[in-house]
This record gives sequence, structure tokens and C-alpha cells, in this order.
Amino acid sequence: MNEKKGSAAALLPLGVFMLLFLGVSIIMKDFYKMPVVVALIIASTIAILQNRKIPIELKVERFCRGAGNSSIILMCLIFILAGAFAEVSKAMGAVDSTVNLGLSVFPSSLMVAGIFIIGSFLSMSLGTSVGTIVTLTPIAVGISHKTGLPMAFLIAAVVSGAMFGDGLSMISNSTVAATKTQDCEMVDKFKANIKIVFPAALITLIIYAFLTVGININHTGAYNYEFIKILPYLAVLAVALTGFNVILVLVGGIVLASIIGLIYGSFDIFTVFQLCAKGIAGMEDISMISILIGGIGELIKFNGGIDYILHAIQKRVHSKKGAEFGIGILVSLVDLCTANNTVSIIIVGSLAKDMSESYGVDRRKAASLLDTFACFVQGCIPYGAQLLVASSLAAISPFLIMKYLCYPYLLGIASILAIILGVPKFKTPAKSGLKLEDQDSSSIGT
Repeated sequence: MNEKKGSAAALLPLGVFMLLFLGVSIIMKDFYKMPVVVALIIASTIAILQNRKIPIELKVERFCRGAGNSSIILMCLIFILAGAFAEVSKAMGAVDSTVNLGLSVFPSSLMVAGIFIIGSFLSMSLGTSVGTIVTLTPIAVGISHKTGLPMAFLIAAVVSGAMFGDGLSMISNSTVAATKTQDCEMVDKFKANIKIVFPAALITLIIYAFLTVGININHTGAYNYEFIKILPYLAVLAVALTGFNVILVLVGGIVLASIIGLIYGSFDIFTVFQLCAKGIAGMEDISMISILIGGIGELIKFNGGIDYILHAIQKRVHSKKGAEFGIGILVSLVDLCTANNTVSIIIVGSLAKDMSESYGVDRRKAASLLDTFACFVQGCIPYGAQLLVASSLAAISPFLIMKYLCYPYLLGIASILAIILGVPKFKTPAKSGLKLEDQDSSSIGT
């Protein structure tokens, strides 16, 4: 069991960031008043200046280690490739054709619910909620412009579907981390997870459908589309279903969209390069934010902030339900600090396993709780990669999206009820899983 008491003072950078980013925005009633990057730089400076006993060079080195974490860099790579894909596809006409096809096929009253379903399947296939969001957000934005539906409403449906699918995906890093740290099979964790998350997803679907019933849709022209221009999105989805590497999927999407655009005369080869550069530039902010959050998270851990959280929760656990709540609270608090659900699961994993063994919590339940609570927090925090990339692509505040985020909120409620009601119940012993080293780095759970 972890006996390190840690330091509450190490959490100061996170508090400063929250105060600057959220506090200033709420007080000024303007969520663009305090740029996220500036708030993170101030918090980073405080984190580096803390703990004067440690040489500043070592603290800077640890900050860089966290900022350069493989999961952070992989996220940034997904961001820039997705930005290039989105820009080239849009210029080629893929977004307009895809939006018009959707509007001509699906009833307007089910459009938001349909986006949630599509996001769920795509995320489950890709194994990445971020990759799903960057793929579907441009389409959701186009639907909003065509129909007059609130953009934040549609983007929230994208994020909700992405988080639902990511939590159930067999190739998601968060799933891999949860199962391997708890030494159980992925299929067992899936069966446990589905009993917790499906009711939340079903209620979300009903709410989204109910909120759009009878809504007045503004039709802004004929819904004309060219099927060949939809191929890049279909190809990305089809290849993703095979479990192919998400990086190669996006690269292939860029190449296919470029070829179609060149054939149809939408642009020339040099314009393709310029569009890629424009798309990549549009992802600079979100990439920098992810890097800074990774660095701050590493320093909070280095200075004892994570140990403080682990110790504070662990010493209050005295029963099986207490252990289950402890696991959920631990991974939630660590995710608040790191803004990365996979990293938070890995950090809490060993302690969660110790608590489970000490208080008789089934390892499948422990793995499921790690995943559901981490996904709940990750889908809600306005400085997490999911909401930041969605708000960046849609050019709206993440707080506007949070108003419509049904699934993450319901997931949190469902996870708590699962502990209180003892769901799911297991009739057979859990089988052991593989080692953590077997994790497939081709996907990312964030």
C-alpha cells in the first residue's frame, strides 16, 4: 500500500490555473477573457518555482519529461494530422456533401441523436475519443449552419458519443491501462462496463431525441451532394473498423481527399500544401495546451501532489464499498490534475489493485470503475483535450458545450449508482489478463 503522504502545496499550480481560467471567465462573464495558454504558462511557472530544495534545472527537466510524454506527443500528432485532414476535406467539398447527405436521409428531429450514435461507433472503432471529435466536429458545424440547430448542442453530442465509444473500445489506451493494471481480461471489463454505461447512453439518446422533437429546422437550400466527395470520411470510418493505426488512417484520409480534390479541380497541388499548413496551424493552440498540461501534471506528481491525493483517500477506506468509492475518487482527482484519463488510470492502477485485494473488490469491477470515473471527469473538464479540440474546431467556448453534455454527467451518476447498488454482480471468478507492457500504442484513450 502507498505510504507516501505527499504535499498539498504541490496542487497549487492546478488551483492557480483553475482560478485564472475559470474564475476570471466567470467573474468577467467572458470565457475568452483569459486565454488558456496564458493561464497554463503562469501555472507552469509556479510549478517550476515550487520546492526550492530541488535545483531548478532538475524541475525544468521533469517538466519537459511530462510535456514530452509519449501519449501527449501522440495526441499532438493526431491533432495536427486531423487539422490538415479537416482543412483539405472542407476545401474539396467533403463536409458539405456529407452534411447534405445526412440532412437528406435522417429526420431533422433525430439529427442530434444520430450524431451521438455515429460518434459512439466511430470512437469504438478508432479507440480514441479525440480522433473521433476531430473527425466529426466539422460535420456537426456544417449541420448547425444548414439547420440552425445550436452548434454547442451538436458538438456536445459529438463529445458525448466519443466518450461513450472510447470507454467500450477494445483498442483504447484507457481500456488497456484499466485491464492490465487490474490484471483482468478486456472482454470481462467490457461486460462489466456495458452494464454501467449503457443506461447512461440510452438516457442520453432519449434526451437528445426529446429535445429536438418539434424543433423548427431552418432549411437553407437544396441538399445536393456528390457521393465521391464523401469517400474520405467513409474510408476513414471503414479502415478504423479494422483497428488500423489512427495515424495512418488520418494520413490516408488526407491523401484521398487531396486526390479527389485535384481530380475535381477544387485546388492544385500547391494549394493542398497550403491547406495542410493552415489546418496544422489551427491546431497549434490545442497542441501547446496539451504539452503544458503534461508538464504541469508531471511536476505536480514530482512535488508530491498525486501522493497527497492517494494518501488522503486511502486512509479513509475501511470497507468494500469504501474501496470502490476510493478508486473512483482517486482516479477522478488525478484526472483533474493531469487532464489525461489514460495517465490517471496508470497512476492510480497499482493502488486501486491493492485496495481491491484488501477489501474484496472484484478486479473486473475495479477496472470498470477506473475507466468510467476517468471518462466521466475527462469528458467534463473544460481544459481536457476533448472539449478543447472540439471548441477549437467549432470556434466556440468549451463552457457552451458543457451545457449540453448529457452523457458524461449521466456516466458519473451511473458510476456512483453502480457502487451503491452493487452493479454488476459476478457469478464466476475473473480471469487474469496480460501484462501492462502488452499495451498497443497504436491507439490513444484520450
